[in-house]
Amino acid sequence: MPVRRRTAPRDAVHHPLFARCYARMGPLADERAGVGELRGELLAGLSGRVLEIGAGSGLNFPHYPETVSEVVAIEPERHLRRLATRAGLRAGVPVDVVPGVAEALPVKSEGFDAAVACLVLCSVRDVRRALAELLRVLRPGGELRFLEHGRAEGRVLATTQRALDRTVWPLLFGGCHTARDVRAEIAAAGFEPLGHRRLRVPDRGLTLPTSPCVLGAARRPSSPSGP
Repeated sequence: MPVRRRTAPRDAVHHPLFARCYARMGPLADERAGVGELRGELLAGLSGRVLEIGAGSGLNFPHYPETVSEVVAIEPERHLRRLATRAGLRAGVPVDVVPGVAEALPVKSEGFDAAVACLVLCSVRDVRRALAELLRVLRPGGELRFLEHGRAEGRVLATTQRALDRTVWPLLFGGCHTARDVRAEIAAAGFEPLGHRRLRVPDRGLTLPTSPCVLGAARRPSSPSGP
């Protein structure tokens, strides 16, 4: 496969108020809603070079196992990128934080053993392009790990999600959409499913539009499909 590099403006995503709120709320969600434990489960067993999209403030970094040789973390928002850079210096594995967007990853094709999408596919502008880019940068047989919130199975909550996505939710929460069907999008992009489990975050208390989540893995096929 030919080597390609993609470029994007350094600040293609600019949500300064949301970024500061997210940086404060993320650690609370990790501790009180159990997201920290889910991050550990998401990243367990990874090895080699890993690409993480939408790294935020770097909350995943402490959870990468020592078998990972390098993490290239893509973060488009300036404030979060600064925080991620600091977090990368404290990580137990080498971390390189890079500006860029998921739809135009500034890295070579087939250069990574694994990719990570953690609470980010809800907010990318073009999910299909982002997943096509992840497929491009993974080596054949490389694994995509994902932890994402998405479309509810219940009719009432799903209807509420769609209404919010058409109105105030993306404006208030940095482009986030609550009703995306992440597993279906990953399969449609050409990944082979490796398994998943549905969960609720937090697992008790008030149900939020972002409570329905899925944690799973998929793989780039080792050989092209088709005749």
